[in-house]
Amino acid sequence: MKKFIPAVGEADFRLLRRANYGFVDKSLFIRDVLADSSKVLCFPRPRRFGKTTNLSMLGHFLRKTDEDSSDIFAGLDVTRDPETMKHFQKYPVIYVSFKDVKGDTLSAAIASVRERIVEVFEEHSAILETRSIGSSLARRIRRVLDDEVSDDELPNAFQWLSSALHKVHGERAVILIDEYDTPMHSGYRHDYFDDITRFMRTFLSSCLKDNSALYKGVMTGILRVARENMFSDLNHINVYSVIDDAYATCFGFTETEVREIIEPERFDDVRAWYNGYVFGGHVIYNPWSILHYILRGRLEPYWVNTGGTELIELLALKQGMALSEQSSILLNGGSIDVIVNPHIVLRNIHQEPEAFWNFLFFSGYLKSVDLQLIVGEYHAKLAIPNQEVRLVYRDLFQNWLRARDPRYGYTDAFVEALTTGDAQTAEEMLQRILLTAVSFEDTKKNANPENLYHGLVLGMLVHLEGQYEVRSNRETGLGRADVIMRPKAPNKPGVLMEFKALEPGDDVDKALKVGALQVRKKHYSTELLAVGVPIVYEYTMAFDGKVAWVKHVEDVLTA
Repeated sequence: MKKFIPAVGEADFRLLRRANYGFVDKSLFIRDVLADSSKVLCFPRPRRFGKTTNLSMLGHFLRKTDEDSSDIFAGLDVTRDPETMKHFQKYPVIYVSFKDVKGDTLSAAIASVRERIVEVFEEHSAILETRSIGSSLARRIRRVLDDEVSDDELPNAFQWLSSALHKVHGERAVILIDEYDTPMHSGYRHDYFDDITRFMRTFLSSCLKDNSALYKGVMTGILRVARENMFSDLNHINVYSVIDDAYATCFGFTETEVREIIEPERFDDVRAWYNGYVFGGHVIYNPWSILHYILRGRLEPYWVNTGGTELIELLALKQGMALSEQSSILLNGGSIDVIVNPHIVLRNIHQEPEAFWNFLFFSGYLKSVDLQLIVGEYHAKLAIPNQEVRLVYRDLFQNWLRARDPRYGYTDAFVEALTTGDAQTAEEMLQRILLTAVSFEDTKKNANPENLYHGLVLGMLVHLEGQYEVRSNRETGLGRADVIMRPKAPNKPGVLMEFKALEPGDDVDKALKVGALQVRKKHYSTELLAVGVPIVYEYTMAFDGKVAWVKHVEDVLTA
């Protein structure tokens, strides 16, 4: 196998090719874009999935320039397509990235957009040396370069520039916009969403709709913002999201591509950590994490540590995700049923649980394990994609718990009590956590309250991954235990837990005994004893609102 040298952090296609970095050939993306009948295309994908590199590659292929760029495409699949090669270096290209457009206020965000636009104009300032653009258009371009246009005029800037380039080069312009939705994400976080959306809608409409100087427009982002928010004026746009088959393998790495660039003996481990995505029915790997793994040789959370989770953390807090029935199911390794709607209304996302889960799905924090189109609606079963992304949910829960148990005093004491057989202390600590972390509303809004407590206890144990394999609803003996803690080191005790949520009128002692009998009759300890765990602490737990009981199974059965 030829050594693959990853271009970590380098998204400029020309630079990575001329530096002889490894490149997974996605050049047929160019062919597909040019063959697409749509004049404007949008590709929403999770962050760090190759959007910028693909857009850079497309720009270098199409850009009309005096420099011959044949060398950077040598050997790539696109060069073997004669029809596509007719477009090589033929068009003026306008390229802009809004990935760093952020600000606490609307004026700060627009100022950041203005900076990016002026930079693009500076790249094309040589057109002012020609007379073909006319005096009126030349004055407008000079005003942009001199930063003299108002905020109301600024959205027209790319329409002016594309018209000028068309006049100079005799070919219509290609407009490439990377991370078009970043300004809206910032607006949502800082309460100027509607204003920045109006600004960006006017900007996109000006340069991409009814622009006679436009040959093709391509945008990338994380979300497809709903038409009423963003694309209401762009009826001719075609959006290809992660649920579409078209372009599905253009972003991220396929399993075949991953096998070609990593050691065969490590493939299964890599798959467990970075696989799990399904785009248009195709299994896709996270490219950012794969490249970092090749560089460092360690299975670590690379993608999730690149930031970008601020909005998710804000939404999770507003949604009460830490104590939701759905979060318990996800932490258990299960899937939740969601109607997938590609048209996310970001403004209302904190008010609509379905929109929140959709946001996590399209942002790469959930995957579809099953997707069916039923009477015009996509019905999906969503799950956590892989080991790396599971750490995000762990951290979200820990941040939520830290706000209620700042020093982890109760949490650590609860875990210590569980692993030393101290049921009384475990009960006291769990009771204190329930009093500070759970409200009566939390218990009422869950259709199955047992899942709420299940998720809470699992969340309190996620930081033990280095010491214990914590599994939930795992088949063992003759049934499925609620929680099993299997020690990773010899001579450490194991732990079993069975939960019962009381209904009105239920007797707590009876509920505890039902749980205890279940543990014994179904031989839940079988798995732990079979692998040589010396001691297994078996607990039956009952919950009623903000009250908890923790008892040893043996004590309950012999009482």
